[in-house]
Amino acid sequence: MSTRAHENRRVEREIEERIAPPGAVVYEAIFREGQHELDRGSRALAWSGLAAGLSMGFSFVAEALLRLQLPEARWAPAVSKLGYSIGFLIVILGRQQLFTKNTLTVILPLLSRRSRSRLADVGRLWIIILGANLAGALLFAWFLADTRVFDPETRAMFARLSADLPLAAGFWGMLLRSILAGGLIALMIWLLPFAESAHVWVITALAYIVGLGHFPHIVAASVPAFYGVLTGGLGVGR
Repeated sequence: MSTRAHENRRVEREIEERIAPPGAVVYEAIFREGQHELDRGSRALAWSGLAAGLSMGFSFVAEALLRLQLPEARWAPAVSKLGYSIGFLIVILGRQQLFTKNTLTVILPLLSRRSRSRLADVGRLWIIILGANLAGALLFAWFLADTRVFDPETRAMFARLSADLPLAAGFWGMLLRSILAGGLIALMIWLLPFAESAHVWVITALAYIVGLGHFPHIVAASVPAFYGVLTGGLGVGR
């Protein structure tokens, strides 16, 4: 092979590396991931979902710890909300099962093969993962509320963050905000397959927006909500 031909091939490879992958490639990557999740057994899904619920508790802890180090200023939440990303980083990089993460991926195999059995598989996965996520969030909140791992000042901050949940928005306001949160986390799945070394930044940025916008993520927001109920700061009917 001539030097010129070799150089042309090298340039062509470099061009291909710099071109964004076509939509068909992204679709196939998400499709295969969704197919893999649907093929997993119920027990494996449940344990992974429980681990994800527990891991999401670290968003609550990290945000409280950061907030304690900041002065009482208007900009303080903008910094402490970086801690909100920690749980998402653990769950997504650790390949744990998070409900909003799986709301999109498994739909692609369902649309590709519309059948009652496939619909039942999607329903099975959603029910198991959501239930396991909430169980993990409850266990983590109970651990924080019923032990003295953290000092009184930190526990007071837990209570404060729990009280800051946007409950005043009412049912429909909370629902619409939750849709935004779920949409951003589901969108993350489309960005990650070809994010390469930017995985951490993509997850951090989108999770940070969810936290900063007070969009109640169904699992992440459950930890402070459960904590508030267990410690008496929130009523069950509130």
